[in-house]
Parts: sequence; structure tokens; C-alpha cells
Amino acid sequence: MKTLVIQPELDDPPHLFGEWLAEAGATLEVCHPYAGDAVPTLDGYAGLLVMGGAMSANDDEVLDWIGPVKELIRAAVSVGVPTLGICLGHQLMGTALGGRVTPNPNGQQVGLIPVAWTDAASDDRLFAGLATPRRGVQWNYDLVVEPPTGAVVLARTEPGEIQVARYGPAAWGVQLHPEVDETVVGTWVTDSERVELADRGLDADLLLREIKEAREELDVAWAPLAAGFVAIMKAPSRLGPP
Repeated sequence: MKTLVIQPELDDPPHLFGEWLAEAGATLEVCHPYAGDAVPTLDGYAGLLVMGGAMSANDDEVLDWIGPVKELIRAAVSVGVPTLGICLGHQLMGTALGGRVTPNPNGQQVGLIPVAWTDAASDDRLFAGLATPRRGVQWNYDLVVEPPTGAVVLARTEPGEIQVARYGPAAWGVQLHPEVDETVVGTWVTDSERVELADRGLDADLLLREIKEAREELDVAWAPLAAGFVAIMKAPSRLGPP
């Protein structure tokens, strides 16, 4: 059950989601491309997890590892290797497969946000059991604003922004962060971001406290996602060799 994890930056490790994956039987091997790790092939891996980061999914000409990660995602989707993208990972999947990512026209999303499931989620292989009212932590500027052809939107925010999508028979992306607690999110709150949040009438410390106080709720909501992903890795429907 060896799982390849692509971690685009230091401040978004697999953290809680990685612990839940391990509890369900997965073994994680983490690649840090920001630190110079070469992006490996899929050979020998039962699944692929792509984490978040502050960079843009459109930074192909700025960061030399963005292109190889997109190639890896395309390879995984093409042969049915179970794949999950979180935040930037979700955006990388969207762009790699022909969709479009831009800054959110409604501005930055922060804090605990309800997940509004679509009808398609009710019979999704991974999310059917999760398609009940629950909240997730979101902390992002960019969004998949146009999903690629064939993608199925499984959840949107109340204003209509994509939260969860299926990109292939065994490939999904989530805009929310199931892996974080307040300690991880706290590393993302720079002094300048505190000022930006305050200008919008938001208190960074209050947002972090709300995430901490919701810990039990969030564990109950998202640990099953990790268990479900491992279950799919145990019985994948691969279309061919990686």
C-alpha cells in the first residue's frame, strides 16, 4: 500500500491526513520538489496524493517541478492509479487535465466553510458516504473556475465555487484542507495576511481558534476520506501499467 505524496512546500505536510492514511494501512513516501527532490514515476505505488502550497498551478515557467507533477497526474489518471489532490493539488489536477485555474473572483477563502454536495456525490465511489452536512477548512486564493472536460463537480460552496470534483474513475480533488489543524494553518498566517484579513473584518486568531475548537468535528468529518481512499487503493481498477 505504498503511496506517493507530492508535498509542494514545507508548510503543508500530510499531517493529520497522513496519519489517517497510515492507520488505514498505507505507507507514505513523501517527495519534496521544492527542496530539489526529483518527481518520481508511479512505478511501485498504489496511489498518489498531491498536497497544497501557496504557489499557483499556472507557475509552470516559474517553478521547474510544476510541469513534471502535472505529467505525473496525467499518467496516474490515464491508467487509473487512485489519485487525490488537496487545494493546490486539486488545482494542479484541474489544469493538468485541461481545466482553468484563476484567483477567486470573490476573494480569498478562509476558515471553516460548509460543504454543499451536489447530487452526483451521492453515488460517487469515494464521497458517497461523506455526502452529508459537514464543514472543511479552506485557505486559498485560487480556484478551479472551469473544470476539465469530463470532470464531475461533487460539491460547491454556497456562492457556487468548486469544492470537490472527480477528475477520472479513480481521481479526485478537494479545495478544502482535511489534513490541517490550527498549528499548520497558523504557519500560513503571515503578518501581511493578518493585516489583509483585518481589512476584511476578519480576525486571524479567531479563525485559528475556531479551527482548534472544531477538531473533533473535523476528525469525524474527514478521517473517513483517508480510509475510503486506502480502500480504493486496495482494489484499484487500473487501465494499464503505470
